[in-house]
Amino acid sequence: QVQLVESGGGMVQPGESLRLSCAASTNTGTMAGAMGWYRQAPGKQRELVATITRGGVTNYGDSVKDRFIISRDNAKNTVYLQMTWLKPEDTAVYYCNGWSLGRQYWGQGTQVTVSS
Repeated sequence: QVQLVESGGGMVQPGESLRLSCAASTNTGTMAGAMGWYRQAPGKQRELVATITRGGVTNYGDSVKDRFIISRDNAKNTVYLQMTWLKPEDTAVYYCNGWSLGRQYWGQGTQVTVSS
């Protein structure tokens, strides 16, 4: 059983930065699989933002490359998303995602709003 808890969402102006965190709690003590972030804007499908393996291999959605950086602290079972140069189109609910023992888990989501 895995629980993912996100934090760090909020409202910012275009061009500003925001950092999201997601802490995983597991009954095995280790989040062995990949972790990452997806987002869903109103009326749109959920889309990939970024993922990172336990070994540090990353993958980014095209719309956030060169602006967002994903990182991971394996000792803390925590994944981070540093978002820079935020745009209004980045407005969405951001969901933490993680894999453990072949099962996929989702957090409850955190709202990010970019507006002037």
